[in-house]
Amino acid sequence: MRERLNTGIFLGMIGNILFIGFGLVCMLYYKTYDPLSVFSKLLEGLAYITEVAGFGTLAFSAYLIIQSARMRRQLKIAYPIYIVFEAIMMVLELNSFHFSFYAPYSLGLAIFHSVASAAACFAFIQFDPENHKYEALIIVCIGLIFGGMLGNIMGIRIYFSILVNAFAFSLLFAGIRFLTKREEIDIDVYGDRATVTEYSSDFFKDK
Repeated sequence: MRERLNTGIFLGMIGNILFIGFGLVCMLYYKTYDPLSVFSKLLEGLAYITEVAGFGTLAFSAYLIIQSARMRRQLKIAYPIYIVFEAIMMVLELNSFHFSFYAPYSLGLAIFHSVASAAACFAFIQFDPENHKYEALIIVCIGLIFGGMLGNIMGIRIYFSILVNAFAFSLLFAGIRFLTKREEIDIDVYGDRATVTEYSSDFFKDK
């Protein structure tokens, strides 16, 4: 189970790197867009490829983490929701000219996107809530996510926020891998009896 967890964390990093690729492709796509250009069509195809590959990789990552990590209910709910949310945002962003309700320059959308993503990032604190180095990593990643809202202030479409999000989550998973390999973070998994009592509570015990 621990190997599955490590694979899930690694795939989480790879999936978000693919999402970074999506954001960069979108940046080039909108800067050079020409409806009659073959280059624009190639970029659009590449954007779909990176999006689908990233979504598939992250979906499998979520499956492995949910299957292997003990407890962490909030994380197991927030992480898949984040993946689906990002995939929907990418589809809307790449096809924004088809959807009249979608406002890619909306400050409200940018704020909602960052807050929802930050909440998903914060849910990862459940991996080891007592580890100060890990807490610092979470804080840095959340700060980056909120920094993604600056793109709207600079007049950049929502893909900038998606790009920054993906970078923050890539950093998060890379940090988890680093701390895990150094044995500085303790994540209990099914079949591992070492830290079963990590989430025990004294609230209902007799005084």
